[in-house]
Amino acid sequence: MTRVCFQLWIDPDRLDEYRRRHAAVWPEMLRELEASGRRNYSLFLRPDGLLIGYYETDSVVRSDAHLAASRVAAVWEEHMADLFVAQSGRADQTATVLDEVFHLEDQLAGIGALQTPDERNPSEGDDA
Repeated sequence: MTRVCFQLWIDPDRLDEYRRRHAAVWPEMLRELEASGRRNYSLFLRPDGLLIGYYETDSVVRSDAHLAASRVAAVWEEHMADLFVAQSGRADQTATVLDEVFHLEDQLAGIGALQTPDERNPSEGDDA
């Protein structure tokens, strides 16, 4: 499973409209996202227009290809295009993907399991 985090910029003057459109995403678009293999998909929006998205998938290549070929996704992206800060191409295909630098479960797995209180860093104290 791959975790994907990306960023885009929404026009700060259009944030309310962006929120409104995402409050009721078209059912057919929701089904396309699911069919693409994306799950645990969330979007986070900062007041200055920075949009951070996160999803998990078994194959980024298959997920991207599915949405790129989807007429529903193309129409949705066209519907949303006026809300983004100037960009070339569809937002779902031009977003900046961020590098993952830390994942708690991966590091816990690397040490074998959760630590017992006796294994904790002494600086953590008993109430950590």
